[in-house]
Amino acid sequence: MPADLAVIGLGPLGLPLAQAAVAAGIPTIGYPTGPESCALSPAALRRMLATGFRTADSPAELGRVRTAVICAPVPRGGDGTDGGPDLSQVESAARTLAPRLRPHTTVILESPVPPGTTEGFLRPLLEQGSGLRAGRDFHLAHSPSRVDPGNRDVTPAGTPKVIGGLTPACTESAAAFYGRLTDKVVRARGPREAETVQLLETNYRHVNIALVNEMAVLCHDLGVDLWDVIRCAETKPFGFQAFRPGPGVGGHSVPQNLTGRSGRSLRMVELAQQVNDRMPRYVVRRAAALLNEHGKSARGARVLLLGVTYKPDLADRQHTPAREIALGLMELGASVSYHDPYVPAWSVLDRPVPRADSLYDAAADADLTILLQQHRTYDLQGLSVKAQLLLDTRGATPTGAAHRL
Repeated sequence: MPADLAVIGLGPLGLPLAQAAVAAGIPTIGYPTGPESCALSPAALRRMLATGFRTADSPAELGRVRTAVICAPVPRGGDGTDGGPDLSQVESAARTLAPRLRPHTTVILESPVPPGTTEGFLRPLLEQGSGLRAGRDFHLAHSPSRVDPGNRDVTPAGTPKVIGGLTPACTESAAAFYGRLTDKVVRARGPREAETVQLLETNYRHVNIALVNEMAVLCHDLGVDLWDVIRCAETKPFGFQAFRPGPGVGGHSVPQNLTGRSGRSLRMVELAQQVNDRMPRYVVRRAAALLNEHGKSARGARVLLLGVTYKPDLADRQHTPAREIALGLMELGASVSYHDPYVPAWSVLDRPVPRADSLYDAAADADLTILLQQHRTYDLQGLSVKAQLLLDTRGATPTGAAHRL
């Protein structure tokens, strides 16, 4: 059966789209763009294959679809901390698609890119490689990805899709496609507005997490229970949305402090990034202080890390703060081990970290246990009883059962 849809990039953005498409009855092919692609469990892959999905055997298959969606990842460039967005995988996807692009095809970019990328970067690549003109011979649009991995309460059908086309006809063509997947389509004025939606949504998360992370440090110094403060504050029915502190901010949606090729920066986002990037080292300092308060030195201490993924109930370790925390503890001379039901093996700087087989035995043996991620399988009440000393960076343990961030 010929495919209607090609998803280019099968990582954390493309896979959910492909899954939603085949669930909606759309014959779909997937085309990988990098080593992280096709991160599917065998069971999930079997379900998709049974409902109309397959990976492309060759790039030529991209020329036989009506809609192509580019979901290539866009990591931070430079040293990975303050560099601009790396568009190399978007470029590679465009150069692969362009010579196979047929008239009347709809091309949509879902990758998180700076405003102006769809028109100023992607469009020339597609036009030069195909000999076709966007807006006349093929449709071109941007739609920011709104994926929340592991969130069972959010479905593609219940998540509105924002669409900004190069022309009104481009917008309507993209809207016709997404209308098969979602109950609501929101039309932006154009690609730049749609791209900036992603910029605003991503940075909103990072700025608000930075605020509560700073509040966590302040409240600890003041002897104030921040978790109780948040519990009370979130009862306000207007003007407040609850965010909670943590050991750092992970995930694939990195903060964007550059608004395109102009190089203009968002000062608030830069400050938020600095605050969030300091949190892993703050956790290390808190761990050392707790050990010291209980008559133990960090050097030689046995420290158990619980949950080394960036999000609960997922195996994804993209930008997880656990790595920097483990490294900081090792630098202090601590003996670090970990437990995570989703991570069978883990290394830091190519150094394997011992994995605890028995959670409660390991917690009882460790001088300090640090909860970094709140997986559903963790019995935090039982854990607080077994652990000699417990630092909870998520505020998930019962009040008084652990030291909280």
